[in-house]
Amino acid sequence: MTASPAAAPLTARAQDVSSKIVDDILTLVRQETGSYDLPGLAGGLDLLRELTVRRLGRPDHEQRHPGGACGDTLTLSYAGTGAGHVALVGHYDTVWPTGTLAGWQQPGPSDDGRDRLGGPGIFDMKAGLAQGIWALKLARESGVPLPTVTFLFNGDEEIGSLSSRPVIEEVAQQADVTLVLEPSAHGAVKTARKGTGIFQVTVTGVEAHAGLAPQDGASAITALSEFVVAAAMVAAPEKGTTINTGLFKGGSAINVVAGQATAGVDIRVSSQAEQDRVDAELDAIEVSDPRVRIDIDHAWNRPPMTLNAASVPLLDLARAVAREQGRDALRDTAVGGASDANFVAALGLPVLCGMGAVGDGAHAQGEFIYPDTVPAQTALVAGLLERLAQPLRG
Repeated sequence: MTASPAAAPLTARAQDVSSKIVDDILTLVRQETGSYDLPGLAGGLDLLRELTVRRLGRPDHEQRHPGGACGDTLTLSYAGTGAGHVALVGHYDTVWPTGTLAGWQQPGPSDDGRDRLGGPGIFDMKAGLAQGIWALKLARESGVPLPTVTFLFNGDEEIGSLSSRPVIEEVAQQADVTLVLEPSAHGAVKTARKGTGIFQVTVTGVEAHAGLAPQDGASAITALSEFVVAAAMVAAPEKGTTINTGLFKGGSAINVVAGQATAGVDIRVSSQAEQDRVDAELDAIEVSDPRVRIDIDHAWNRPPMTLNAASVPLLDLARAVAREQGRDALRDTAVGGASDANFVAALGLPVLCGMGAVGDGAHAQGEFIYPDTVPAQTALVAGLLERLAQPLRG
């Protein structure tokens, strides 16, 4: 492919409007959208749609997919002036409960003196949403042929994309290429991610009076504690397999031997072989009291993501665009977290993840972005849109 003549002015234009892009990022951050706050999610999606329409005009096609107990999923399609169809995917839900914003402390400059902007969800991934919208706006202003672009905004990614997965897979299958606007890995795109399991463990014991007849009871809490310790030993970090029990609850009263206890277990694996091993070894765990029953819901949420053959030309193109825009070599990397890109890669379709913010601290107090990276990240996506109006070549 030949270099895009619009590459240099595209980067300069992104720099010119950087303050507006940052304003849009902060507008999205100020609307709290915790994954379990349905009114907040509804307001956040309305705001996101309003912002998209303000910057790009009314879409040629839109559909809001009800999420039920999860946030809705919205698709907005803008017809292209050239060939091709690109999906820009991003989630608007965050891990932060409503009310977090009020107590959020802005970070100071980094150790090397760079400005940082913080806020719940700013890095993961509201900056990426705003950058994606502006990327299409800037590409349009270049006047070159563009592909059809479909934005997909979902409100349940942080809890497994339980309602949005079918929509994501359908949109990806209709598109030629999918770009996921998740945060970058310090500027690198993400081409490999771990698969994830969200297991629920339910333990049923025998209730009894803790003082009068403790021997008649079989504690579900004790058994679950034994299970959790044994499950942690199944992890194999050297193989990329981690196991974390993040939720634990049980019992009915302090003076009752617990009859039931439950745990939520997060599992990350890098291969199908490890997924199979974890399944087998968790099922084989035994606890000391045979009267207790353990039930495990093996809910594998996302398959492992690797750089499939269809994505290699897309990565090459992204690197070419970055070079044209004067950037250093665009790196790619594997990360432990999962995203909606896992679903697309598993279908054998071309996808790049980590096209969004540069910063740090996802899911941690103090997450932030570097505002000076916003123009380059926006221009990179815009430049890819310009080049994707023609077929990828493997």
